[in-house]
Amino acid sequence: MPQVLWLSTIRRTAFLFLVGVLFSGLPSTHAVAFDLFGWFGGSDDPPPPSADALPYSLDYAVGGDTKNLEQTLKDASTLQSLQSDPPPDAAALVARAQADLPRLIDALWGAGYYNARIEINVAGVPLVLQSSRTEAAARAVAGYRARALVPVQIIADPGPQFALRDVAILDARTRQPFPPGELPPRIVQIKPGDPARSADILAAEARIVDYFRAESRPFAKVERREPVVIHPAQAMDVSLAVNPGPRAGIGPITIQGAEGVDPAVVRSFIYTEPGDPYSPAELASMRKSISQIEALSSVRIREAETLDAYGNLPLFVELTERPPRIIGASAQYSTTDGPALRAYWAHRNLFGGAERLRFEGNLFYLTEDGGQLNEDDDFDWSDLGGRFRASFLKPALWGTRNDLLVDALVERDRTEGYTSRLVNATAAIRHRFSETFSIQGGIEYERGQTSDVLGQIDYTLVGLPVSLSYDSTDNALNPTEGIRLIASVTPYPEFLGSSVPITVARGSASAYYSLDEESRYVLAGRIGLGSIVGADLDEIPANRRFFAGGGGSVRGYTYRTLGPTFLGEPIGGRSLLEASLEARIKVTDTIGIVPFVDAGTAFESSYPDFDERIRIGAGLGLRYYTGIGPIRLDVAIPVNPERGDPSYAIYVGIGQAF
Repeated sequence: MPQVLWLSTIRRTAFLFLVGVLFSGLPSTHAVAFDLFGWFGGSDDPPPPSADALPYSLDYAVGGDTKNLEQTLKDASTLQSLQSDPPPDAAALVARAQADLPRLIDALWGAGYYNARIEINVAGVPLVLQSSRTEAAARAVAGYRARALVPVQIIADPGPQFALRDVAILDARTRQPFPPGELPPRIVQIKPGDPARSADILAAEARIVDYFRAESRPFAKVERREPVVIHPAQAMDVSLAVNPGPRAGIGPITIQGAEGVDPAVVRSFIYTEPGDPYSPAELASMRKSISQIEALSSVRIREAETLDAYGNLPLFVELTERPPRIIGASAQYSTTDGPALRAYWAHRNLFGGAERLRFEGNLFYLTEDGGQLNEDDDFDWSDLGGRFRASFLKPALWGTRNDLLVDALVERDRTEGYTSRLVNATAAIRHRFSETFSIQGGIEYERGQTSDVLGQIDYTLVGLPVSLSYDSTDNALNPTEGIRLIASVTPYPEFLGSSVPITVARGSASAYYSLDEESRYVLAGRIGLGSIVGADLDEIPANRRFFAGGGGSVRGYTYRTLGPTFLGEPIGGRSLLEASLEARIKVTDTIGIVPFVDAGTAFESSYPDFDERIRIGAGLGLRYYTGIGPIRLDVAIPVNPERGDPSYAIYVGIGQAF
């Protein structure tokens, strides 16, 4: 009974937590304060009047485009940013206002308002640049101590917005304009008639330099910027002198730092060769690839200041090491999969060649009903499942792009459909073509026993797994763009010693598309397929059959329960289809919501039979974005449930669902 109460309490608490977070921002007739761990941002309101400080109210009176200009002034104002931290005395408040005057004028100039005027009214005393009324303002402010908020008003008369009249982008070497074939207008973008905003001009400069650098010109720069403001015409002429610099290739690559890691290993993760065309994208790709070495904590690529004798740019790869040993533990819980504990230990540089040795143990409570204790059940050690895995990675065998991977697994598992015990060992060689694409081949041995409603199978499998992986995503835990593809096929032929001659194929693909430049709106989709050929369903070990349902599959349904059944029990299938679609929406910089829909099931035949019923789950997720990745909380419900399916399911984890 205590276990039942504990699980039930966690389930109710998690559900109420999500409901409270999701609906805390809904309009209400009553004011409600809700700020869970500061996730939704603290208040910027000033503190109440006191004898120790001089808090102030802040108001804006802006002519023209008040909405945009008011926000521009707020972003530049220290009166605004420090309003919740009031100054201790009157002189400090007046000094804060005086310091804002040039900032605010610069902000309006930057927006193209070169006739702008700013006045800050402090306690009824107006202050302008080089004002002589600071003492009067201080005396007026002092009268508000411990009595009321000091009234402060920022008054802005922006005047007309100036426009660009003449835009000249010149080659600094010839003082002549670049021909369109050398610098396309789509790169420059600014043109006569556009608002004369300094931010737009600086952005154009950055685009031009980035364009030339992408054209293998590492020393491209803007040598001169000559803006001329013509006040009577309310216009600006701007001339940029750009030196694209010489074209260059990538020169010698020197590896520095990380003395404990063999440089040959690092070099094997660099797919660029001396003489290849220089480009910032190539350097970013190099940095990302080297960062895959777990023994390293940081990678910095520094460019030489001059070209070498061959016209190439030398590069310096500066590395720092991570602590070699790591230990960790985690706990997770879902209302359908039950509780689980995980602990691991790893060494990330065992012999000085970035070899990784890792031991990991998992302990989970799984009964025939998907991880849940029935009220009449007592705890029994036989209800515990476990998994122990040891893995070894030797990257860059003999300095090549080939990696050795060795894995061993001992597992005792129980799901709603079957129980299993097994030992598994795999050895493989992975060849890396690039930082995004690799293939892998090896040999696998597994011996085990499974038992389900179809009977007990004692089996031996000896296979030759082959797989490929392609990953162009920008972030492992929170991808916003790119494609991720994993495909594998493993024949287990009888002549190698397999008691069940089968061939297992699996594949999954996911794609991510950002709808805006800041990736606040991301569409994500995933599809997974599987097939087993070579044996009848009842001859295949139950743990090798395909099941759908659960947190990594079709959310809202009990773990590994979707597919063919016999006598009301799931027995798995010989093929699998899964698909998911998510809209990842950032509400703030740290909070996001994710409406999602999943679909899928397993099929009795070796290939998906679309005449069978596809199960669908849908729900809403909450994301809290941290430096290491998003913390995920998903609530899902079955859309087309059958008898015995849960009414809802809750999932908690780190990283996106896929």
